Amino acid sequence: MKDLSLFFKLSLIAMLALCVGGKMTAFNLTGKKIALIIAHENFRDEEFQEPYDLFTKSGASVEIVSTSLEEARGMLGKTVKPTMLLSEVNVDNFDAIIFVGGSGATVYWNDETAHKIAKEASEKGKIVAAICISPVTLANAGVLQGKRATVWDDGSGSYISKLEAGGASYVEQDVVRDGNVITANGPHAARKFAEEIAKALTE
Repeated sequence: MKDLSLFFKLSLIAMLALCVGGKMTAFNLTGKKIALIIAHENFRDEEFQEPYDLFTKSGASVEIVSTSLEEARGMLGKTVKPTMLLSEVNVDNFDAIIFVGGSGATVYWNDETAHKIAKEASEKGKIVAAICISPVTLANAGVLQGKRATVWDDGSGSYISKLEAGGASYVEQDVVRDGNVITANGPHAARKFAEEIAKALTE
């Protein structure tokens, strides 16, 4: 019986290790409020869905933010109905502000409202995050000045140049965190991006 008891204990330890180190990683985001900002046309499907699923399953309240409350469409055909207009975002009501990527994300690169939200969130110590080409929005808002960050690299180096023009130090990694700012370089990093945000929210 002692051997059997030991077996069960070891099995439990192994399962806990998997939960911490593998895809079963669990977070408690109960009470956390997150704004997921997407382009109304051509947001990147995975970069929205992976974080949304992880956050909501972990207990967070998520607002889907865009420039219209009409149905938004992703690059791969996903449709989603925004729940809040960009102009309605009150940074004080959120723990994290996240800019989703995709080709349509260029709409926020020089958007004054998006810049104001990003800057205010950063100044108030909120988590500010962006993935794919959306880190350019943060760079243009002045949020990446003196920060390490990453961005989608299409091979031309143009997005990296835009990041560096905003004072960032480009890092060739899937996900980069510098203080309260988290950036990721594309859809393949969506899950890791979401986990890094969740980790930051539970610290």
